[in-house]
Amino acid sequence: MTTAMGAALRRIQLGNALSAFGNGFTVPFLFVYVAQVRDLGANTAGMVLATFAVAALAVLPFIGRVIDRRGPLSVVVAGAVAAAVGSMGLGLAASEPLVIAAAGVLGAGIAAVQPALATLIVWCSTPITRSRAFATQFFLGNLGLGVGGLLGGLLVDTSAASSFVRLFAIDAVMFLVLGAAVATVRLKRTPVFDDPVPTVDERLGGSGSWRALLGHRAMVQLCVLGFVMFFACYGQFESGLSAFAVDVARISPSMLGIALAANTAAIVLAQFVVLKMVERRRRSRVMALVGLVWTVAWCAAGTAGLIPGSQAVGVTAIISAYALFGLGEAMLSPTVAPLVADLAPSSALGQYNSAFALVKQLALAVGPAVGGLMAGAGLYGAYIVTLVVCSLGITALALMLGRRLTAEQDNPLRAVTGAAVPAPRAASSDEVTTAA
Repeated sequence: MTTAMGAALRRIQLGNALSAFGNGFTVPFLFVYVAQVRDLGANTAGMVLATFAVAALAVLPFIGRVIDRRGPLSVVVAGAVAAAVGSMGLGLAASEPLVIAAAGVLGAGIAAVQPALATLIVWCSTPITRSRAFATQFFLGNLGLGVGGLLGGLLVDTSAASSFVRLFAIDAVMFLVLGAAVATVRLKRTPVFDDPVPTVDERLGGSGSWRALLGHRAMVQLCVLGFVMFFACYGQFESGLSAFAVDVARISPSMLGIALAANTAAIVLAQFVVLKMVERRRRSRVMALVGLVWTVAWCAAGTAGLIPGSQAVGVTAIISAYALFGLGEAMLSPTVAPLVADLAPSSALGQYNSAFALVKQLALAVGPAVGGLMAGAGLYGAYIVTLVVCSLGITALALMLGRRLTAEQDNPLRAVTGAAVPAPRAASSDEVTTAA
């Protein structure tokens, strides 16, 4: 990786961290803001949260083609501006239609930014450095989100809508900072690819791109694996797992906040230690190990309901489960996103990134719904068993995927140094630069 590429990557990572910092000011308080501060009720707040998912699901099937046609730079900038408008709109809106419309714009903007940022990180890294680049993005994102949440909690006042306007304004500014940081990255000429020159239809993300992706068995298996992973972890944090912690483990909402903090702390503290352990291991084996770690996490959570009346045991079990989830997340960050990039043809990198983001969003929509329904019916025993089975399924699916990967895809450090598959590499040392 050239010095210019490294400088561009650092600028991208900084912008991403600051946008996560801005999200931290608003994400934890969004439901309370809509339902109580704007006095629009819990139903409207639920609709706002659902709108984020709907907007993302509407954008993601098409944004990959735009990234491959126009390049990730312009998509990140446009998405960041849209997200800023949506965030500021949420802060100023006082009626149900305006709040929902602003949530839609914000959700669409974030959905556009995520796969485009992933594509930019691939463009500014090599197969050898890519795992570290994505691990750094995940680390900085969680750190920014956590710090933003802490500061937002100090600034928020549920009796004053103006305090929330301030929070949403900070979030909007941070999105604009992300757009400005990415806008300073310059590609002086068309990137050079190591794989065969794509056809015109491939270069433009033509009608055959989705058909080709669905015919790529390794990518389809990775998407299935990704759906189960996101369903079994992220999709449960705000529904089934939190309901189980409160109703069965009998922990207080404040202790649930500590458990969430333990999740973030595990990621921040373990990320680079874990990176050193996994970056030389086969990616499929690392993902299989994550399934086992999360199996232990769900079993730990399940023990919270086995000893009635012991709040200390319940609190310890839930906090331990959240921390183990964080450890698994730290293992996945240098593994899954780089693998998506290494499976993708260079001409369809944006398409592959957006397809995987779509799978993630589907899991984040289905997961809370299933968890919430099971929790509402009081089926907590079946709930824990279901998630244990899903976690063991992650291990099985990862091992099956490993049989479809080449040695270089499963462990890029086996590749010849300097190979750039499938990421674009610089035609010269100054191909990727940053503006002054």
